[in-house]
Parts: sequence; structure tokens; C-alpha cells
Amino acid sequence: MRAVFVDANESLAVITERLEKPGDPKMRINRNPDIKPEDYPAVLDGAEIAVVDHTALPTDIAKKCAGLKHVVFLGTGARSYMNPEELAELGIAVHLIKGYGDTAVAESAIALMWSSARVIAQMDREMRAGNWLREDGMQLTGKTLGLVGFGGIAAEVARIALGSGMKVIAWNRSAKSHPGVEFVDLDTVLANSDVVSLHLLLNDETRGMITREKIAKMKKGVVLINTARGAIVDEQAMIDALNSGHIRHAGLDVYNIEPLPKDHPLTRIPNVTLSAHSAFRTPEASENLIHAAWEHCRRIVKG
Repeated sequence: MRAVFVDANESLAVITERLEKPGDPKMRINRNPDIKPEDYPAVLDGAEIAVVDHTALPTDIAKKCAGLKHVVFLGTGARSYMNPEELAELGIAVHLIKGYGDTAVAESAIALMWSSARVIAQMDREMRAGNWLREDGMQLTGKTLGLVGFGGIAAEVARIALGSGMKVIAWNRSAKSHPGVEFVDLDTVLANSDVVSLHLLLNDETRGMITREKIAKMKKGVVLINTARGAIVDEQAMIDALNSGHIRHAGLDVYNIEPLPKDHPLTRIPNVTLSAHSAFRTPEASENLIHAAWEHCRRIVKG
């Protein structure tokens, strides 16, 4: 059984080679992270396993990939890049990797929160343009952080926030408990949080879940952090709330369109801090990620 890492950047390629063990399935690494979906059939060349970092796999393209039986997606957000149910109907199983970057993503969410609260990115931009912008920031000690969704990443965010003197409340679709965190209903989280941070998987239930009405229920002057998926939020409603000041500042790592076009409205709003879907990118998380991908491949071969 053959595997192909279809869109490896150099750092992931090097880790993949280093973590290979004797007896592992043959893994060919395509060191071109910029392939297009229509390149899949040629890149896979009949391989049964596709290891995918970020390249969309439309169902009509998957139909042309002779021999493909398994997709090992490097992360939990495969639904943003492919339709797992439609692939399953073709006999292609999609395997996800959870937990590999909980600390990395949590630290990024916290960094975006602090940067947004203290308007650091905006001051940096203005100073580079020759303007001495001095902006009042939000002091976070004693403020309330609301977590929407509570898995491994949110638990790490809660740990860091509690340690910095914040109150943490949370909502989750299933019952949860965690030391120091008060679990309440979603509307209570939105209405009482000075900072709202999103930590949900994208699926049919969560797509568009943070509607215009939900944003209106947030505290005026709230800081919104999204390191989950862009499609969870009504983007236009968020932009309107940023322009009106209802949302004081947004710290965003994920977007409806990626890469974010240079003329996108979010790039022209001053009270937004943007990062390039990189919350999970640390050497430690990459090591965990590729180790888990190899384990998936080993299990697949063993049946």
C-alpha cells in the first residue's frame, strides 16, 4: 500500500522523513505545497493513501483518483477542504488528527486576545506610517473571558487566562466541567463576556452559528477572537459590528476565504488583528502532527 504526502512544505517534509520507521508504508513526499485540486490524480498516481495538509479535495476530483481509499487530513478541519460524507460514499475514508496542537492554538488565541485588547497591531501599523498613535487599551485582569466550545484547546486557553487573573465562563454543546470554569448557556456567555473566544469544530450545526443576532447579544465593546474556523461566524455581521464599534476589536486567524485576498474588507478595518491561519504552527505541534499522521498510515496498512 502506497501513501503520498500531496502538499508538503519543506519543514513538514523534513519531519515526515525523520519520523519514518522500518516497515512503514512507502510514503512519497510531494514537496510542492501549492498544488491545485485538479493535480490530485497525477500527484497520487494510484496511491491508496493521501496525506493532506491544506489542499481542497472536491468530490468530483476524488472520483478521478484511481485507487484512493484513505485521506489522512493534518488536523480536525477537513470539512473546510472536502466533504467526508460524499467521499465515504466513494469508499474513501477521511482520518482526522486531534489534540496535536492544543497548546499552540491556545497560546495563539491568548496572544491575539492581548494584542487586540491593547491595540498593539494597530499602533505598530500607525507608527510605521509615521503616526504616533496612543490608544487606550483594555486591561484584562479581572475581566471575563467567554469560551464558546470547550475541548482541549479551550481548556488550555482557560488555564492560561485563569493564571492571568481573568474570570472564565464557557458554553459547550455537551455537559462539561473544568476547574475554575463556570459553564453557562450560550446567551449568558455572549452577554457577560468582555472577550469571546471561539473553539468549535466546523460542521452543519456550527456553520454560521454566530449570527447577526448572536453578535447583537454580545456586550458592547467586546473583543472577539476566532482561531477555530471563519465560517462559524456571519462575516458581514462581524464587519458591521466592528465598523459600529459594537465589537471593539477582533483577533482573527481564520477566514471564509483563505488566503485572505489583499482587498478583502477585513484588511481595511483598523480594529482587527489578522494572522494567517497559523495558530497551530509551532515546531512542537508539527512534530505531534506528523507523528499522528504516520500512526494513521500504520493502522491503515495493518487493517
